[in-house]
Amino acid sequence: MEAAFSKNIAMIFEQPTSVFALVAMVALILAFAYIKKVKLNTPMMIHISLMLALTVILHTFRLYHMPQGGSVTLGAMIPLLLIAFRYGPVVGYLAGFTYGLLNLLQDPYILHPVQVLFDYPLPYMALGLAGYFKDRMLLGAIVGSCGRFICHFISGVVFFASYAPPGTSPYWYSLVFNATYLLPELMICLLILRVLPVKRLLLQMRNSENYVSGYGR
Repeated sequence: MEAAFSKNIAMIFEQPTSVFALVAMVALILAFAYIKKVKLNTPMMIHISLMLALTVILHTFRLYHMPQGGSVTLGAMIPLLLIAFRYGPVVGYLAGFTYGLLNLLQDPYILHPVQVLFDYPLPYMALGLAGYFKDRMLLGAIVGSCGRFICHFISGVVFFASYAPPGTSPYWYSLVFNATYLLPELMICLLILRVLPVKRLLLQMRNSENYVSGYGR
């Protein structure tokens, strides 16, 4: 496993412009978070870390894996959506960006620096859009998934057009390819959100924050 991880790291650094593009995105996100005056307190950092770890674990349980990347999982988007619902879109963007980097380390597929952005950090950042719909969580999940789909769709049209069968429009190819795994992924997430006591979980997160804050005083 360590050998595979080292191989993935080497693959990433074979494209140094990808690293520079990612660094630029980190600077952009941190600047945006600073402007929005987001305070990353200890309880928030704990929750983000736990949810990121859970996302990584759930992503390993793949029901199906596409040849050029993309998977149907057992609700791997749910923890990132919970972060967005609890802390709002900006923290959701930060958590999504962080997971995008982790996913890049787990399963890199690099064709171009811009493709890296559109297939890793940006799609998971888009899940933060769900934070605008805290009172309509199913709609929030749909909006966040649509944002993720748009990022992958653009990447498919621009960078994966050569994989399209002869005579097939790259737009149609990218649409069908990405919908093949993102639509089932969304359906699974909507089902889980429907049966999961989400409001109770968010309330417990809020209560734990109050407890930690009170203990700190």
